[in-house]
Amino acid sequence: MMRALGYHRLISMENFRSPNFPLVAEILIWLVKRYEPQMEIPFEVETESDRVFFVKAVAQFMATKAHVKLNLKRLYQADGYAVKEMLKITSILYNATKTKENADGDHKSDENNKFKFDLGSKISDLKLARQLGSEITAKGAALFDLLGQEEDLRESRTTAIGRPLEITETERALKAAIKDVMENIQKTKDLLNNVSSDEASLEAKIEKKKQELERNQKRLQTLQSVRPAFMDEYEKIEEDLEKHYEAYVEKFRNLSFLEQQLDDFHRVEQERFEEAEMAMKIRQNKLKEEEKRLMRSG
Repeated sequence: MMRALGYHRLISMENFRSPNFPLVAEILIWLVKRYEPQMEIPFEVETESDRVFFVKAVAQFMATKAHVKLNLKRLYQADGYAVKEMLKITSILYNATKTKENADGDHKSDENNKFKFDLGSKISDLKLARQLGSEITAKGAALFDLLGQEEDLRESRTTAIGRPLEITETERALKAAIKDVMENIQKTKDLLNNVSSDEASLEAKIEKKKQELERNQKRLQTLQSVRPAFMDEYEKIEEDLEKHYEAYVEKFRNLSFLEQQLDDFHRVEQERFEEAEMAMKIRQNKLKEEEKRLMRSG
C-alpha cells in the first residue's frame, strides 16, 4: 500500500523485527504530509522525551484531522505492533486513492511513485465516516455491557412477568400515592398561607414601630427645645460647687505640705536626740576609763 501511495522506498516486516523508531518516525511524517502538506511536526527523535513528544503530536494530529485513534504505546515500540497502528492511516489513504481511481476510470499512471492525491474533496466524507465509526463502536460497547447483565436480569424479569397482575393492589398503591401527593400539596398551600399571614403581621408590627419612633423623636426635639425651670438654680449651685472644690483642693495641698514639714522636723529632732545620746555615752565611757586609770596610778 505504501508503494501505491507513492512512498519512495520498499518496506517489509523484516524492517521491524527489532525496534526501528527512526523508520517509524519517517513513515509517520510522510503520512502526515499526505494528509496535510503544510503541517509541520518537529522531527527530533534523539532522546526519549523527543520521541514521546513526536508520537503524541502525530496521534493528536490524526485524531483531529482524520478521527483516527492511535495507540501511543504501540507506536513508541516501533515494531510489528507499530506497523498495525500505521496501517490504520495507510488504509484510509489507500481506500481514498482507490475510490478516486475508480471514479476517474481504470487509468493507471506509470509514475505511481510520484502520485499525489488531493484529499480535500473527500475530507468531509472521511470525517463523517470516521465519526459514524466512532459512534458505532461506542454504541456497540454499551450494548455489549448491557448484554453482559442479561444473566443477572433474566431471573428478575421472568419473576416479574410470571407474577399475576393484581389490579386491586395496584389501584390501592396508586390511591395511596395520590393521597400522599394531595397531602403534600395541602401542606404546601398551608405553608404559603402562613407565610402570607406572617408577612402581614410583620408589616403591621414594622409600621407600629415606625410610628412609635416618630413620636419619640418629636418628644425628644420638644424636650431639647424647652429649658427646665430649675436650670438657673442648678447652674448657680454648680458654680458655687466649683469654687468650694477649688478651696478644698488648695487647703488639701497646704495640709499635705504642713504634714510633710512636720515629718521632716520630727526626723531632724530624732537624729539630734540620737546624736546627743551617742555623745553622752562616749563621754561616760571616757570618764569611766579615766577613773580606772587614776585608781591604778594611786
